[in-house]
Amino acid sequence: MPLGSCRLKMETSNIKVGADITVLREREVDYDSDTPRKITEVLVRKVPDNQQFLDLRVAVLGNVDSGKSTLLGVLTQGELDNGRGRARLNLFRHLHEIQSGRTSSISFEILGFNSKGEVVNYSDSRTAEEICESSSKMITFIDLAGHHKYLHTTIFGLTSYCPDCALLLVSANTGIAGTTREHLGLALALKVPFFIVVSKVDLCAKTTVERTVRQLERVLKQPGCHKVPMLVTSEDDAVTAAQQFAQSPNVTPIFTLSSVSGESLDLLKVFLNILPPLTNSKEQEELMQQLTEFQVDEIYTVPEVGTVVGGTLSSGICREGDQLVVGPTDDGCFLELRVCSIQRNRSACRVLRAGQAATLALGDFDRALLRKGMVMVSPEMNPTICSVFEAEIVLLFHATTFRRGFQVTVHVGNVRQTAVVEKIHAKDKLRTGEKAVVRFRFLKHPEYLKVGAKLLFREGVTKGIGHVTDVQAIAAGEAQANMGF
Repeated sequence: MPLGSCRLKMETSNIKVGADITVLREREVDYDSDTPRKITEVLVRKVPDNQQFLDLRVAVLGNVDSGKSTLLGVLTQGELDNGRGRARLNLFRHLHEIQSGRTSSISFEILGFNSKGEVVNYSDSRTAEEICESSSKMITFIDLAGHHKYLHTTIFGLTSYCPDCALLLVSANTGIAGTTREHLGLALALKVPFFIVVSKVDLCAKTTVERTVRQLERVLKQPGCHKVPMLVTSEDDAVTAAQQFAQSPNVTPIFTLSSVSGESLDLLKVFLNILPPLTNSKEQEELMQQLTEFQVDEIYTVPEVGTVVGGTLSSGICREGDQLVVGPTDDGCFLELRVCSIQRNRSACRVLRAGQAATLALGDFDRALLRKGMVMVSPEMNPTICSVFEAEIVLLFHATTFRRGFQVTVHVGNVRQTAVVEKIHAKDKLRTGEKAVVRFRFLKHPEYLKVGAKLLFREGVTKGIGHVTDVQAIAAGEAQANMGF
């Protein structure tokens, strides 16, 4: 079929299917005919309706001063940086961040793409609500801290906010430095697929950029990583990288760009536009059939609204007016509450589905009764809590020997609390690289844990990963006694 008539058919068909069709790339093909023939790859995307846009959460990792906040400022504001950090100013949440230029807290930024694949951001004085209304695909960037002092915040962001993938930013002039290896290790340990962006290429000679890319390729190919690096240098590469990244977690695209000159910035936008949801739709449907479970990650007080909690819906469906229970409190109880309203990506939403992040208004519910790490669940769930649990762990690093009585900070999903090692099964002690089943006891208050949940623990330079194998469920009244009070 001649290309002109093919395009005409595509343009008329998009009215019928309620979607826009965008040509991604074309190739001429050899054919026994005088008429030239082409093969075309197209992107079919539904026109946005009733907030049912594609949603992708991307955690942004990298060493301090690698340009994470600056890159997000350029992508979401639509203006290039001036070389002195102007683009990042709108992302900072605290005065000391503006003064030091360093992120210390977790912030969220949104970037939209409409049904034609065009960028929708804060340029042209759009509000967050207008971006949501105009977009059929939303990228939520989770801007994490790069400084080692704020590592606990970065780990909380990776474990709690359930990112679909991670963007690891590496400065071209410094290469793999500071916390870069640590952030790379966290992404690998938590099995978060990641792609790499080499920034600040405008500051370096071409040979320096090439050396940094070669250094990254060597690290990615090492036995601990087992990744297949893919350098993206053209729009065709960006399309292929997005498709292969979604199909295989081993493929790691590498972009080289500048937030000041804008060099190769469009290739990253093409990649983010085409990148499909990394979660299986069948798994999503199964999660939606389960009872409601919402992780509490942030707590706010909003004037004229009351108490508001932010987090992710792990399973089920949440609607305005739903009656849920929240806990566990310090004494192991769950308290009744009502969901007054829901906001997703800063615009009103009536229904929240499994896997989606949102903020829920709880009216006049006492904020003092809430804390990060709690869950809001359906009353029919009859949630179980524990202060003692067992996990199969691998000790990634410890200077001496890991023994009974050692205290570590445990991260399990949105739970973050100090725990003491009560017992190491079949062993007296552990050294770096060894595996064991370990019994932990929380020191402060009981938590809601699930068997099979990923676990990460740390204390200074000591680090380990694993998964929960058993929880010793306790009733609400037993909680204080079990914590040793």
